[in-house]
Amino acid sequence: MSPGDEQGYRDYQGYGDHPSPGQTRTRLPDPDPYGGAPRRPQRSSSRSLITVVGVVVLLIAAIAFANRGNGETNPDPTTKSDQPKAAATAPTGTKPVNAPPGTIPSGFPHTPQGAQSAAANYAVALGSADMFNKPRRDAIIQALMTPSKAAGFEAALDKAYTPAFAKALGLNDDGTAPQGYTFVSRTSPIGTKLTETTDNTATVEVWCSGLLGLAGEKSTNPVTNSWFTITMKLDWVAGDWKIVTHSQKEGPAPVPGDDRASSSDEMSKAVDEYGGFTYAR
Repeated sequence: MSPGDEQGYRDYQGYGDHPSPGQTRTRLPDPDPYGGAPRRPQRSSSRSLITVVGVVVLLIAAIAFANRGNGETNPDPTTKSDQPKAAATAPTGTKPVNAPPGTIPSGFPHTPQGAQSAAANYAVALGSADMFNKPRRDAIIQALMTPSKAAGFEAALDKAYTPAFAKALGLNDDGTAPQGYTFVSRTSPIGTKLTETTDNTATVEVWCSGLLGLAGEKSTNPVTNSWFTITMKLDWVAGDWKIVTHSQKEGPAPVPGDDRASSSDEMSKAVDEYGGFTYAR
């Protein structure tokens, strides 16, 4: 054995028992106790720490973005920062109109805001159960329409609200519900949009949800929900907003939810106990 071989042999002595004299024995390092290749420097802990820190930073940034106040500057001019916002009653300090229960609100301000409030309230009146009764319907039309348009609108509605239409809904000829039943016809404005305005005119769209039907144990026309948009052109006449023209189209309608339909008794009770709203802002 050469001196080089002997030196190599001595280098491995630390890994096991000494060989007997005269034997040449080569020993390799013990295999990896984890059964794999020789272990590399451990970096998993540091990498995990970096990952966790990164996730926390992103989470904090997301929360801060979601909680931004409306007062922050929007650097992107293409972002829809002018979307309509929900508005409280009379945010400008204007006193809301006076509307005793059972009456149609009137006396709206001579402003674009007042025109939208008038249109929302008029939509409620035009979608009420009173529209199915001739005398009450005429009173509503006289209160809401401009004098020059009222007669023509009454005639058009008389052709729509016929005894045949009332019968199809399960009502009596005069538009009232049969004994033991509750007739439901309500309109709830969801929002308004002013599409055109001048000093004394305004065109307002009112997005609405409506209820229509006959609540009763044997009703063949149960109360159903619908979505529609009413467009009104209003004129400022004798100190208030009045309807010049009125039209309606379907939608926008959301996807129906999974709510359980209420029984006829529950629906009748709700109509009797929950009064409608007037709208002013």
